Amino acid sequence: MKTEAQKKKLALQLIERLKKEYPEAGCTLDYDNAWKLLVSVRLAAQCTDARVNVIVEKLYEKFPDVKALAGTTAEEIEAIIRPCGLGKSKARDIHACMKILDEQYQGKVPDTFDALLKLPGVGRKSANLIMGDVFHKPAIVTDTHCIRLVNRMGLVDGITVPKKVEMALWKLIPPAEGSDFCHRLVYHGREVCTARTKPYCDRCCVRDLCAREGV
Repeated sequence: MKTEAQKKKLALQLIERLKKEYPEAGCTLDYDNAWKLLVSVRLAAQCTDARVNVIVEKLYEKFPDVKALAGTTAEEIEAIIRPCGLGKSKARDIHACMKILDEQYQGKVPDTFDALLKLPGVGRKSANLIMGDVFHKPAIVTDTHCIRLVNRMGLVDGITVPKKVEMALWKLIPPAEGSDFCHRLVYHGREVCTARTKPYCDRCCVRDLCAREGV
């Protein structure tokens, strides 16, 4: 098991390698406004980003802004977003969230972590994504790819609870690098260090650094 100093050194090496491998890595959810990312990240639970990107186009054709979504019903939202799965709960959260934005924030998305966490359907992962991608503030997004890869690579040791992984990474990753590092882990997790098949270690850019090569 590595010391914290060793893990910090490893983190910097991983950051640099992944930067070279995925220089343009960013959020794979399409959005041109903060509230749209808020909607998409809620829809992305147990659904692919690619599917979410298709479905939200239909949603925004009918409801083009926060006020329109706030003014409709959860049932109307559900009818459009059903292909993303968990339609009833997602529609309820999106509708309630948009009503709060409309009534309390003049249609804007709040720019503090604590305020984001108070919005319906917004957990730590979603709040961090918004903070990093929209407001360009330090963020650690612990999605399934991040959790799997940082365990395999040796940055954390057998930790799978998202908040605990996040807290561990805050100690290791320079604040300015956190958001982009997590995005690059998503790319690497999809293309190389996969979950459903054996990882493609033969074409891994961090193979020599990885604590669990081939596991």
